[in-house]
Amino acid sequence: MVIPDSQAQAAATGQDTRFDRRFSEILDYATEVFAEKGYEGASMRDLSRLSGISLAGLYYYFDSKEKLLYLIQKHTFTTIIDRLRERLATSSDPEERIRIFVHNHVDYAVAKQKAMKVLSHEDDVLKNGYGTELAAIKREYYKICVGLVDGLAQAENLSRLGRRASGKNGIATRTAVMGLFGMMNWLYTWYKPRIDPDAEAIASQVSDIFLRGVRGEETSNGRSAPRKSTLADPATGKRARKRS
Repeated sequence: MVIPDSQAQAAATGQDTRFDRRFSEILDYATEVFAEKGYEGASMRDLSRLSGISLAGLYYYFDSKEKLLYLIQKHTFTTIIDRLRERLATSSDPEERIRIFVHNHVDYAVAKQKAMKVLSHEDDVLKNGYGTELAAIKREYYKICVGLVDGLAQAENLSRLGRRASGKNGIATRTAVMGLFGMMNWLYTWYKPRIDPDAEAIASQVSDIFLRGVRGEETSNGRSAPRKSTLADPATGKRARKRS
């Protein structure tokens, strides 16, 4: 039996039913299989062995391996974006909003390293309507980040940063945004919980590197100058005085 798209979509949004819980469990198992073997190397039989669910049982929930990859990617992106919008609603401060963006992404990347590996390694596998839909979601996420960077440049009058920035010291918005994604998206390749600090500390460090870079903050000895700002905990929205 093939589940209609509307029913599958309802399951992916996390409605608390037995069907949805099993649906979510299979997605987690599929993520593990794809992360280990890659999309091309993985099979529904691999998923059946890992999950303990028969092939017939798997096909009750999913009609193809392609549909599984689509739902893994869609669920990951929509979860990240939905959480981001909720957290951004707690602040109007341009710097704080960028820190919220970074924390939201890093928090998920650290907690879901296998999902991030699947997103990165299988980014261009889906070519049909699934691929088109995912590309639209990715563009939405990218545009949110662009808006945050543009907001910082405008609020702080950063003439060196902008969509048309050029020259020796200029930084184009796209370059800044893609550089930020570059720092965040590859966490799964090197992050070790027993060696590296937690997600909050990593997010703070990545934010500092990014903000000091786009601001060009330096003292006479070439070191980055400290900047006092009023920040909030990205998860709670509670404000606290600190130095970045």
